[in-house]
Amino acid sequence: MSEIQVRAAQAGEYGAVQAVFGGAMMFDPKPDELWQQLFEPDRALVATDGGQIIGTTRALTRELSVPGALVDAAHVTGVGVQPTHRRRGVMSQLIGRQLREVPEAIAVLWASEPAIYGRFGYTAAAWGVEYTVDLHRVGPSNDRIRPGELGVLTVDEALKELPAILRRLQTRRSGVSGRSELRWQARLQDKTDDRGGRTERRILVHRDETGSIDGYALWRGKMIWGPTGPAYEVSVEELVAPELPAYKALWQHLLTMDLSAKLTYEYAAVDEPLQQLVTYPTALERRLGESLWLRVTDVPRALRQRRYATPLDVVLDVTDNLIESNTGRFRLTADGSTVTCDRTNDAPDLSLSVTELGGAYLGGRPLTEFAATGRVTEHTPGALTRTAAAFGWPVAPVSLEVF
Repeated sequence: MSEIQVRAAQAGEYGAVQAVFGGAMMFDPKPDELWQQLFEPDRALVATDGGQIIGTTRALTRELSVPGALVDAAHVTGVGVQPTHRRRGVMSQLIGRQLREVPEAIAVLWASEPAIYGRFGYTAAAWGVEYTVDLHRVGPSNDRIRPGELGVLTVDEALKELPAILRRLQTRRSGVSGRSELRWQARLQDKTDDRGGRTERRILVHRDETGSIDGYALWRGKMIWGPTGPAYEVSVEELVAPELPAYKALWQHLLTMDLSAKLTYEYAAVDEPLQQLVTYPTALERRLGESLWLRVTDVPRALRQRRYATPLDVVLDVTDNLIESNTGRFRLTADGSTVTCDRTNDAPDLSLSVTELGGAYLGGRPLTEFAATGRVTEHTPGALTRTAAAFGWPVAPVSLEVF
């Protein structure tokens, strides 16, 4: 039996990497020039057996919004092992090496199989809501939309206008991934084969009283005829509107499309304001699920990068079975924009693993949740309450895309 080797990918191996990932996930990869340009071979690891690639994992260079800051985060994707090489420790080699080598202090991913990633210290740090809306019952607001308030953009126009709006959302919500110019091009490309029987993508925008664009929605339609006539479906792919007037106008338009009976949206936040803009919230069928999973790879740096809701001075005793440098005691102090986190020999106030830190990092899950099952231990009375309050954040995190 040959020995499995793990190495960095080479520039010409994009097709082979995609083929292995597609085989593991049971889809046939399609040639795509834009996605090939986004391939970062030095950030992709491959496992080989006899020179043949049989496993892969990739890290994308992107920014992520965290409480009070925008930081670099390794966006992990393309994790897969050929079915012929399962149960041989290939994925453990790939993910273990990747987490030890990434330069960022945190790594994030969407977990296709949660049980796998939990073994490596990842945990869900954000929840997402999928909406299925009965448009005949929902009863949207009757606020009038002024002439010229809504409009549509071409892709070229959108590439110029939409990035600034997404960046504005990143200052409001954690969990939102940034996009380079090339990644925006990939996001907005609209191949016929990718539409799933729906229309071409519409780019709807809202303009404020000065005529500036301050919100957008990406959506498609699908013609469906029922026994009583048209019952079209509206599929919202992305809606970004940091300001309330834009948010209300975009949703009112989408919820009142002529001839439509159903609307779907897969990337809503737990505290999505949409629930408050309709007469019958029960017409919003909601499915809650884990979205963004997070793994802290450098404890002191990660804790220094974010901000905290209340002042804090706490000693954390952290364990990490994969990255030795993360194990130890760290004193975290925070007061407004000033945050320090350094090793200490002082007695701990709380004990926890790097997994619980990742779960609480975006402010969407309280440390008290983990303490309830014994995964966080309080040594100093009151330390858990104080620390949970500081790690919390007024707005729930959200992830707008599977990457």
